Amino acid sequence: MRSDRLKRGVLMNDTASGINAVTVDRMIRILSSSYVSLIERGTPFDRFPSVMLWGPPGVGKSQGVRQAARLVQERTGKRVVITDVRLLLFNPVDLRGIPTANEDRTLAVWLKPKIFQMDESPDVVNILFLDEISSAPPSVQAAAYQITLDRTVGEHRLPDNCLILAAGNRVTDRSVTYNMPKALANRLCHFEIKGDPASWHDWAVRNGIHPYVTGYIEYDSGALMRFEPSDADVAFPTPRTWEMVSRILTDVSVPAEDIDPMICGCIGSAAAQGFRAWIKLSAGVPDLADVFAGTASAADLLGEQYVSTRLEKEPEVQIALRAAMTAYARTHAEQEKIDVSIDFACGMPWSFRGKLLHDYALIPALRPLLERNAVYQTAVGNGLT
Repeated sequence: MRSDRLKRGVLMNDTASGINAVTVDRMIRILSSSYVSLIERGTPFDRFPSVMLWGPPGVGKSQGVRQAARLVQERTGKRVVITDVRLLLFNPVDLRGIPTANEDRTLAVWLKPKIFQMDESPDVVNILFLDEISSAPPSVQAAAYQITLDRTVGEHRLPDNCLILAAGNRVTDRSVTYNMPKALANRLCHFEIKGDPASWHDWAVRNGIHPYVTGYIEYDSGALMRFEPSDADVAFPTPRTWEMVSRILTDVSVPAEDIDPMICGCIGSAAAQGFRAWIKLSAGVPDLADVFAGTASAADLLGEQYVSTRLEKEPEVQIALRAAMTAYARTHAEQEKIDVSIDFACGMPWSFRGKLLHDYALIPALRPLLERNAVYQTAVGNGLT
């Protein structure tokens, strides 16, 4: 099969559109490292192609762009400013500006649109993010030709310190989309973004997503993204809607059963049914204050039979407890408490400890504490985190 593909002059990939599919996490790494390299080498931005991100609704394209921008800012010390333009809301003339007469009323002068009003100072990097470009009518997409290739619209020009990114849904997603004109497509470097539970888990832990959500997606990774273009469902699980569920659980101080209709309204009834059962399981984990206070070992607190049999045979219990401990550690970042919780983990199955240390290390406030913990340092030395 591989030789047949090479004979045709094409090495096939895993998408039907002839472009590479990458996870959000890998897209962030590619973009941030490329942009940092451009800045450090002093390469003019207009030498770098504009990038187009394709993917289903809610997969995390926009979130990934913002995270890449943060990494560029951290690594270069420059202020990164994103100008988010939803082309779906634009008419072609909007990109050129409003016509008005010049001083002697002999010529038309186009007032510059606000999207071109950018800080041109050398300590700033601008990112023009043309979101939902595939949802824009063909006439608006056509107006984007000049922006992506010549960095101009009419007489208005983007500053030299501006990078261009675009994103949109695929026509096969059956969202409000139009086929991108070939002339525009040929001016872009394309990536297709796919969901990836492992990289999403790391993002979710770093960003404080509710432990019920991180735990459930680790247990049932297929629940992260269940988008079927042919379905008529208006609510379905995606990384975006799981983040919405996290915010509801975090910000609304009422019993979970009372907000169940809201959860169902975000991820759909099928996903909500499994998540409902997960919440009940997670609510039964040991008292975390006892775990972090060191008042009992894992065997004392849970019972030796529980640790040696149930935790080994029911990985979902381990996942729920680990997610809860990670969330608790985020808000109780004290050396003694973290050390005690790691000692507690040492009384659990070995895989529990390794994954807990991995999650702890994703939280910036815990990293200095981990560096002073012998168990963590040993695990790092042995490659177990």
